[in-house]
Amino acid sequence: MTPEQFGLTNTFIAFASIMFSVASLGMPTYIAKFFPYYKAHVPDKKNDQLSWALLFSIIGFIIVLITGILFKNIFLQKFANSPELPTYYYWTFIFGFGFTLYMIMEAYAWQQRKAVLSNFLREVVFRICVTTLVVLLTFKVIKSLDVFIGIYSFIYLFLFFILFGYFFQKKQAYFNFSASVVTRKFYKKIVTLSSFIWGGTIVLNIANVFDGIIIAAVLPNGMAAAAIYYLAQNISSLMQAPQRAIISASLGPLSHAWKVKDYPKINRIYHRSSINQLIFSSALFCLIWLNFDDGITTFHLQENYRGAKWIFFYIGLARIIDMGTGLNSQIIGTSTFWRFEFFSGMLLLLITLPLNYQLTRHLGAIGPAISNLISFTIYNAVRYFFLLRKFKMQPFTVNTVYTLLLATVTYLICYYLFNNQTGFIWMITRTTVFIALFAIGMWSLRLSPDLQPVLATVKKRLKLGN
Repeated sequence: MTPEQFGLTNTFIAFASIMFSVASLGMPTYIAKFFPYYKAHVPDKKNDQLSWALLFSIIGFIIVLITGILFKNIFLQKFANSPELPTYYYWTFIFGFGFTLYMIMEAYAWQQRKAVLSNFLREVVFRICVTTLVVLLTFKVIKSLDVFIGIYSFIYLFLFFILFGYFFQKKQAYFNFSASVVTRKFYKKIVTLSSFIWGGTIVLNIANVFDGIIIAAVLPNGMAAAAIYYLAQNISSLMQAPQRAIISASLGPLSHAWKVKDYPKINRIYHRSSINQLIFSSALFCLIWLNFDDGITTFHLQENYRGAKWIFFYIGLARIIDMGTGLNSQIIGTSTFWRFEFFSGMLLLLITLPLNYQLTRHLGAIGPAISNLISFTIYNAVRYFFLLRKFKMQPFTVNTVYTLLLATVTYLICYYLFNNQTGFIWMITRTTVFIALFAIGMWSLRLSPDLQPVLATVKKRLKLGN
């Protein structure tokens, strides 16, 4: 694909994220917060929570669609530097509609303890679908970008029907619009909570995707510049793989723990989410940074993508900070202080939008990466001190320091051993040595309390003994 085409497909995801945050009307939070009450007091066949969540999200998306049609010309004027976008403008809404429905179902799947399934569909099946389309485009089976975009736009709708069909077949999803006892009892709290968190979700999602959009709108080369940024962003998203899994696995237990006031359990989740995410993100950041230039050369990427290296550096540091501070957002969002999540999100937006714009104008595509590092550092610091002051909870231990030192030392050893070596074999060698040294250090220092249970599970599955 040309950089412009690659930038366009990634811009679809950015727009879909904003559409979802507006159209969802806070329904994922409604599911996460009140699912335990529906589960405890309403039979499955009379459970109306998913029905209301899907209905209001569809209504919300209709409003988004109407707004997009009415203000199309004004919107597209802001993207005069990206002529590819007007051609496929309406396709973004199909993609966004599927993304919205899927995210509602994903929130429901998390509460049904089926996070592995929903994460597999979103993280693996989605990428398999996209990769298949790219291969078909490359070998001219798909003969034009128009056909590619048309099929690409329906992927999330396809994933939604798979996920919904699974729960429908398991008799865990029903269409029921008769208000249950939980809906009638808590509807005022549902509206209040959903409204506040909805506002916070809009703010956070805009802050998360505004960087790529502002590049496409401001820089002279528009989508081509955005493509370089999106490559760095996509690579850095590898670091977030466990974050999404940990969030999905923890929301249900956190909601229940707040319900029964099990504060030690909340604190335990806070600590373990911090150290486990920090171990993974810091190690993967070092691995990617060690192999970045070699990867561009070895896999024959277009040379202009080499400019993504330092963009990745700043985005990667922001990811380490965000993941290393643990599930502070989810802990606050499921507590009685969920309003603070909205106000902290507003702070993030107030910092991110002007800073992104100014740094993009003055520094180019690397500007939003630096802006995100600054913004998310402040954002997580505010939430860190809030939980420390309100609940005397903080996620860091001496193992936090050991993890960062281990990653740094292991990186330096591999850098000086293999710095002048290039090629696929040396990438494998460099990576293998890093993983071996890091794993030995992690085991010796006992950095994570979850390491032993995970190894025990693996041994059990592989039938390697007790």
